[in-house]
Amino acid sequence: MDEGVVMDELDATWMRRAVLLAANARLHATPNPWVGAVLVTVNGESYEGWTAQDGGPHAERRALAEAGKAAEGATVYTTLEPCSHVGRSGACTTALIEAGVARVVIGVFDTDEGERGRGAQTLIDAGVEVSGVNATVETLVRNQLEPYLHHRSTGRPYVVLKMAATLDGKTAAPDSSSMWITGAESRQDVHRLRAESDAIIVGAGTVRVDDPSLTVRDFVPGLETERDDINPRRIVLGPVPTNAQVAPAESWIGELGMLLDKLGNEGVVQVLVEGGPHVAGDFHRLGLVDRYIFYIAPALLGGSDGLPILDGPGMPTMAEVWRGDLVSVQQFGNDVRIEVKKPTT
Repeated sequence: MDEGVVMDELDATWMRRAVLLAANARLHATPNPWVGAVLVTVNGESYEGWTAQDGGPHAERRALAEAGKAAEGATVYTTLEPCSHVGRSGACTTALIEAGVARVVIGVFDTDEGERGRGAQTLIDAGVEVSGVNATVETLVRNQLEPYLHHRSTGRPYVVLKMAATLDGKTAAPDSSSMWITGAESRQDVHRLRAESDAIIVGAGTVRVDDPSLTVRDFVPGLETERDDINPRRIVLGPVPTNAQVAPAESWIGELGMLLDKLGNEGVVQVLVEGGPHVAGDFHRLGLVDRYIFYIAPALLGGSDGLPILDGPGMPTMAEVWRGDLVSVQQFGNDVRIEVKKPTT
């Protein structure tokens, strides 16, 4: 087999391992990116790391610390371009250069205005070989880091809209009740989404009717050791009712775009919009949703008087229908989870 093909396959294998490691950092790294790194020595031994809690060492530094002197001449696989700025944990490029690594393979380049390309160029200037990965593996890494990359490139948080619905597309009964449409397995997955998000947005009507707490309660792997303050900020669109379970919560009255700008400036990387249907419709019509997650239960309300997933005016003709890119379809207990993302333009 051609040497270049062998190297490409080897790089892809180690980068996939780095992606798995990065998943360990997903629930505690923000506002930093959740990064995984694998250091492979000249003798073929491997050492691993992933981003610590905010203020702790980055993935590359943890892998270097594990390897010690064995890092000299090694190849480091990292899912994100190593940082070149001196923060609380120091520049990863400096650590890589001082350790004497020979090659760094990067999954995706940073979209942060202050970092984009600087880390790679710093390594190259120091004589370190820098490589990328094939398109398939790059897409895998990009999907994992999508909320971070979006936040750094747009200044706004990545918006995930989550809704539960019956088979006939209703998210609440005519009396506005909606608890519970889906089963326990789906609700546990929602707690994982909450744990991954820095803030939750919900309408005041949903708070009045359902009185949700919007906290992370069901067990989510990784929370028991890495982070205690996992509950996201709760933001209510409108006044917060007295004695509501969602408290402490922030009240927002104003344009949704301005809210996203504010949250982005405050370091919020991902927000989860949990409804109700009027809020979901507003976010959708304004084009503010980056990813849609629908939990569909095998249940029927029947009739036309239940509340739809997206309330408010829709497209007048099929020629104008909104179409997204299907990400995944999964079964959770007796429900089906459908994930769709905003199409790339």
